[in-house]
Amino acid sequence: MGAGIPGAGVGCAVSRRALDSLVERHTAGGGGGLPFASDSLTEDYELGLAIAAAGGRCRFVRARGADGRLIATRAFFPHRFDTVVRQKSRWVLGIALQGWDRVGWAGGAREFWMRARDRRGPLTALVMLVGYALVLLTGAMGVIVVTGVAEPAPLIPQLKAVLVANAAAFLWRIAMRFAFTAREYGMGEGLRAVLRLPLANVIAIIAGRRAVFAYARTLGGRAAVWDKTEHDAHPASLVALPAVSS
Repeated sequence: MGAGIPGAGVGCAVSRRALDSLVERHTAGGGGGLPFASDSLTEDYELGLAIAAAGGRCRFVRARGADGRLIATRAFFPHRFDTVVRQKSRWVLGIALQGWDRVGWAGGAREFWMRARDRRGPLTALVMLVGYALVLLTGAMGVIVVTGVAEPAPLIPQLKAVLVANAAAFLWRIAMRFAFTAREYGMGEGLRAVLRLPLANVIAIIAGRRAVFAYARTLGGRAAVWDKTEHDAHPASLVALPAVSS
């Protein structure tokens, strides 16, 4: 598409020339001698966009090492619910809300589309909350219909078309989630990735609310809090190193 790719902490590599160029730009603008914004909650995200804005090229590279594994940053996601919510909240606050203020919408239609996708977090949380409420309401209405208290409501053709389209998109999302996870980590993890979807949605709903309230506090003059991700272990620490003979 030719749009800038934000550096979202997933094994990003930046050329020294690009970093030097950003340092010069920030220094000239009074931002200090750093290639990234130290006051941002998601400085890696803004780094990628800054490189694209300065005329650099951003690419998403899918490559494997000599051992056949994908070259990527590997780390365990926090396993405690409150820690996960804090992590997700920082992403939503930094990218969707603070990023709106700091980065804006410059760059044309392609950049606008990319940034709109990145900043849909709070709206997505609201839509999912309404969706789950409707699921519960539909279940309650189903019980009422089955018991004969009321007649089922007729579905107009337009609503049927929307339901079919949503079901197809949902099945496609599940299939892709399962396929890519199973390819790298096995069938069991692929299945668990699908089963975790409701939990992931609940986390997104709570994190979206937390991020909006945190952003509202910044509008009142309070500084945004950088919630550091807590990691109890790292995958590299679980790999037994080969013995070295003298």
